[in-house]
Amino acid sequence: MKRNKAGWNMCEFEIPDESNDKIDRMRFASMSKVELEPYVIEAIREHRRLLESDQVVYEEWESASVDPDIPLDQIERLEAECLSRQEKTAAQQDALSDLLDLLGYIPKVLEDRSEEVNRAQEDRDLS
Repeated sequence: MKRNKAGWNMCEFEIPDESNDKIDRMRFASMSKVELEPYVIEAIREHRRLLESDQVVYEEWESASVDPDIPLDQIERLEAECLSRQEKTAAQQDALSDLLDLLGYIPKVLEDRSEEVNRAQEDRDLS
């Protein structure tokens, strides 16, 4: 797994910075929907993971900000972390949106990979 500038994990691809955006879009645009869909599914999963972890940090900041025993500098660090995470999540969401535009539809994303393996096995059994 790699991490892009926005900080999100990438499976076998990376959404590059804007200077390489045209090249990257051309690469993904040249893929068939069948080739592109796994990348989109992984990006959706990563977005969900980011949102979940962002929520945890936000809740920590929210509870710390009302606790008079928490030092102000700690509250400020949590707030800065929340803002930083929001920026990273927004960048990842933009990249995901671009991938979804290229794919042309929102694929079904099961909760975890074991569900996909089970579904694939069921599909083979029905054939």
